Amino acid sequence: MLRSHLIKPLIGEYYPTIDYGKGIYLYDDSGQEYIDACSGAVTANLGHGMEDILQSIVQQGNKVAFVYRSQFSNQPAEELAAFLYEKTGYAWSFFVNSGSEAVETAIKIAIQHWQEQGRSSKTRILSRWLSYHGITMGALSASGHPVRRERFDGHLGDWPTVEPPYCLRCPFGKEYSSCGLFCADQLDTMIRRIGADQIAAFVAEPVIGAAGGAIVPPKGYEKRIREICDHHDILYISDEVMTGCGRTGTFLTLEQSGVEADIVTIGKGLSAGYAPIAATLVSDRVMNPVLSGSKVVMSGHTFSGNPLSAAAALAVLKLIDKEDIISQVQSKGTYMRNLLEKLKGEFPFIEEVRGKGLLIGLEMVEGAGSSFTSLIVKKGIQNGILLYPAAAGIDGRSGSAIMIAPPLNSSKRDLEEICLRLKAALRDAAAEWKE
Repeated sequence: MLRSHLIKPLIGEYYPTIDYGKGIYLYDDSGQEYIDACSGAVTANLGHGMEDILQSIVQQGNKVAFVYRSQFSNQPAEELAAFLYEKTGYAWSFFVNSGSEAVETAIKIAIQHWQEQGRSSKTRILSRWLSYHGITMGALSASGHPVRRERFDGHLGDWPTVEPPYCLRCPFGKEYSSCGLFCADQLDTMIRRIGADQIAAFVAEPVIGAAGGAIVPPKGYEKRIREICDHHDILYISDEVMTGCGRTGTFLTLEQSGVEADIVTIGKGLSAGYAPIAATLVSDRVMNPVLSGSKVVMSGHTFSGNPLSAAAALAVLKLIDKEDIISQVQSKGTYMRNLLEKLKGEFPFIEEVRGKGLLIGLEMVEGAGSSFTSLIVKKGIQNGILLYPAAAGIDGRSGSAIMIAPPLNSSKRDLEEICLRLKAALRDAAAEWKE
């Protein structure tokens, strides 16, 4: 085998080379078939090889593939921003290349919102443990993901201060609903300790993804967080990079709790993996001081608002609308969870099945550890199914979890096949674990 010059996630590890994809399936260059049961990194929301989307990219490429945002606007980016306003009510969109960049931009806008009003002491960002907001330094500073933080801890902001809404392993030893949403009220305590005049925003995922394996907050949690932020005059940033664009059954997950954040980040499913793009969505309330002041959002990247990526995202969202895909996600998610609950009955090491829509987590019994997660993922590949590994456990290290997040347009038959292959992977993992 020829030496590879590509830096891969684990250097020296063998990775199959993908040849092509169609629907929920991927095929490597040896002909091996894989069900993409996690949409890559919870990204390929419509599966692979969608001709309408690919043609939209080609058509735009034949017009212009790149313009620089400080010199020109472009029609796909304008149309995408207008589409997102109609969908979400957020009047302003800032397009970037990844979810990490979207979170960085959200943080910058939040701080600038207060600077433009002469309140420059409000610079701190609060976040939760068991969270993941991205791999750039600012986004990683906001992330309560111990394993991903540890190499850079000395260079990161000490931002995670609040415990997660993790009912299975409540960090306070309480039970819902007698707990009175103590985990949400901890945000109020931390704000009072630090001082609201020092804090710009609180950032949180509506469903905890990579750092927790689809942990869903208890009912009323988001409303309490919104009330606390309003009381202390702090902005609420909702990181919907993983959960947005229909993944949980509504365009934005916070819609389900009747809560509106001040700033929202989306990505991944925004283009369903057909081009790199993410967005920071900003309310009029947040933007108004900027419009009355400097009129400049101090952020941006060379490829921000790229016309090819914007055309891809626009084609994805229009297709989702045309085929009314989001309205079917919750029923498919219920069907999938019921199938997984049956698997839970067969494999006692599965402690909980949870999630929203087609973002579903399986957490293993306490103490299983990340090595068991890795084994399940490995056995999944051997059985032709791709699974998403997640951290778990109250320390974010000692637990074991995986996520199932198939394309939103998967059929019930697809979901059944996922469970069949997952069952084989779990069986093989359990057999090897006992050895």
